Amino acid sequence: MFAVDRRMLARLEPVVRRVLIVDPNAHAARLIAELMKTLGTREVVVESEARPAMRAAAALDPGLIFTERLGPKLDGEEFARAVRRSDMSCRRAPIIMVTAEATASSIKGARDVGVHEYLRKPFTSADLMKRIENVALKPRNWIEGVSYVGPDRRRFNSGEYSGPTKRKSDKPANAAQAAADAKDQAMRILAAALDQFDADPAQAVRAVKEQAMQLKGIGMKAADTRLVVAVGALEVSLASGPPTKATLSAPIGALLAMHQGAGEALRKAG
Repeated sequence: MFAVDRRMLARLEPVVRRVLIVDPNAHAARLIAELMKTLGTREVVVESEARPAMRAAAALDPGLIFTERLGPKLDGEEFARAVRRSDMSCRRAPIIMVTAEATASSIKGARDVGVHEYLRKPFTSADLMKRIENVALKPRNWIEGVSYVGPDRRRFNSGEYSGPTKRKSDKPANAAQAAADAKDQAMRILAAALDQFDADPAQAVRAVKEQAMQLKGIGMKAADTRLVVAVGALEVSLASGPPTKATLSAPIGALLAMHQGAGEALRKAG
């Protein structure tokens, strides 16, 4: 069992207060539930199938979700993907995939559907604690795209993963570089959202709204009036009735043109 001091428990409490466990193996689910209760979990809901689990997620609003990768009526990757692309308030909750299968392809598959951590069965309480500390105490930037929704994959924390994108060079050199990277990423996601709008309109709109918020914050912090005004035009378009590809094309196009123009000017100056 865990031996955790009160200060650590207090830091973990917002995440572990309500927990959803999705696992067709009753013994495995019970083990996780008992371990979580020692960390202060007050409400635990256990489901063995994907559909009831989605209903439970909506009702419980868990701060942490555990899911097995495969079961008779469970595809853990599809379940995680559905949570991430839903309108539920828990759609950003940390997801830990717990499974006996830990191949490179299964770990990458979990990462690419928005899973925070991967934990191999059988595991020790220390293994579980490490994953919980990662999701609770080491928050990662949220990526709201169309092809991907979830925590920043470049910061994948799982001890099971040692892929090429888990390296120190992924970190920006300074605050200015971090802001430039965030702006560039937001612009790329806007372009992708417009391009892929017809494939998933609901997620495309979520992606556009998130990038508008990010870019507005970047513009205000940098006192970039042109950027703030251009984002304002996009926000007006988003608020003027149900957004469509046609209504979003002009304001997104203006932002992309501004960004591309700035990049071209910098290249010429260099």
